[in-house]
Amino acid sequence: MTRPEQLLRDHDRFPTEKSRRSLLWHTKLRLQFTGWLQYLPTGIVAIAFLAAAVVGWLLGAWPALFWSTLSIGALVLAATVFDVITVKYGVRPSEALPQRNDDLDIFDLIRARRSCHSFQSRALTASDRGELLHAAYEHTRPNRLIGTHPIRLEYVAAPMRIWPGSGAQEFLVAIAPRHYDRLTLIDVGRSLHTVVLYATRLGIATCWIGPGADHSSVIEHLGDRFDPDRDHVVCLCAVGYRSWFTPLFVRVMERFTHHRLPLSALFFADPHCQLPLAVQVAPFATFGRCYEACQWSPSSYNAQTTRCAAITAPVGTASKVVRFDFYTTTTSRFYAPVALGIWCANWEAGCRGLGIPGHFAVIPGESGDHCDITERPHYGVSWIAERR
Repeated sequence: MTRPEQLLRDHDRFPTEKSRRSLLWHTKLRLQFTGWLQYLPTGIVAIAFLAAAVVGWLLGAWPALFWSTLSIGALVLAATVFDVITVKYGVRPSEALPQRNDDLDIFDLIRARRSCHSFQSRALTASDRGELLHAAYEHTRPNRLIGTHPIRLEYVAAPMRIWPGSGAQEFLVAIAPRHYDRLTLIDVGRSLHTVVLYATRLGIATCWIGPGADHSSVIEHLGDRFDPDRDHVVCLCAVGYRSWFTPLFVRVMERFTHHRLPLSALFFADPHCQLPLAVQVAPFATFGRCYEACQWSPSSYNAQTTRCAAITAPVGTASKVVRFDFYTTTTSRFYAPVALGIWCANWEAGCRGLGIPGHFAVIPGESGDHCDITERPHYGVSWIAERR
């Protein structure tokens, strides 16, 4: 199991009572939700280099080594101080509103969408907010869902306790019924990410927030829109305008986490998920960049816990695609189904862009237990091709 998958699985039962009592855990939470955690790593690096320079000077190290170590420490410290002033305390010049992305096709739009970890201090314009909330309403209507249980995307304008996401003050909060239903969580991911793509078209930046949200803060700001006996907060999505001013540590982490598994590890030609799908060969090539759209779907910790198996049927001497089955590869009860729903949103958008008709449905009796990937995976939903 990869490290992101382990983190994802553990978070569904984390924190434990023991970890709540841990001083280290409390310290981490305090730094995280007071907005200081993203500055700590660079501050520690700066102090380490400066300390090494002092020790080297005392021990009579080579002048070149002393000055290079001192210079690196001073530069990282200056960057940390600059980040604290401009991002943490917001002392920075105003930034221009972003442009809309009306010129992008759906696939380029999906690739253009990147998680935003630092937002401008300005609020959404009334026009952008109105369009976004209308999309949130439309895409959570019962006739748009795969399952039968209702979900909601509640808008909250308040500086809630989250990490990362510096400066975020507007959110869409995904709420599902309190009783657990896996298909409902898939609906949350699919519906919210459809809204995220719409926001990207408007030029609005977004950031999915799952483990990094303090749910007590979220519930507090929801007020009477949240019933603890009936509702469950699944995740949040911060919305706003992207800021150029981003902490150095966050910039570095974005570069390390901006990678994806190859298509051969995500799409398969058999229900056992062992034979990689030849996506460039007929009849699978018909779906073009839809595979790439799913490959670049966001997921918690960038764990990429979704897989897909293509099911075909013979047509004369050839074959045609009947459906694509989507699975999760871990036992994560919340964030893996949400990530599967995000895949569904991108797949659906891609097929629509190519003019390929189809719909999502759950195949009766399908368990997914035969799909042999890492742990025992779980079948989620299928996209069924329709006749043209």
